[in-house]
Amino acid sequence: MKKTRMLFMGLALCLPAVLDSASFAQEPSRTIEVHARRFVFDPPEITVKQGETVRLKLTSDDVPHSLLVKELGINKTVTKSNPGEVVFTAKSPGVYQGRCGRFCGSGHGQMVFTVHVTEK
Repeated sequence: MKKTRMLFMGLALCLPAVLDSASFAQEPSRTIEVHARRFVFDPPEITVKQGETVRLKLTSDDVPHSLLVKELGINKTVTKSNPGEVVFTAKSPGVYQGRCGRFCGSGHGQMVFTVHVTEK
């Protein structure tokens, strides 16, 4: 009996922390599909609002590619058989330059992606 009571007391103490952390996890307000292929992202740029939580669904149409936007914490590699997704929330307005973070051929250096973050 005492062990059961102590277990419930322990859970009761932890529950507020679990609920508080859950309130910080935002559900993405929208999903944007981004297709990577030699040597472009489609679309090549997106616009999001400051504070908006967005899910990027990433696919590769040919070889492995990686979407890398360091300032937004985006770094995801995808292959033709293994798409992926990234959820991010832009905290500050601005223009953020991204690129393919995985060598994909001779035009790799021109493979860029731009995220425009507007004020709320």
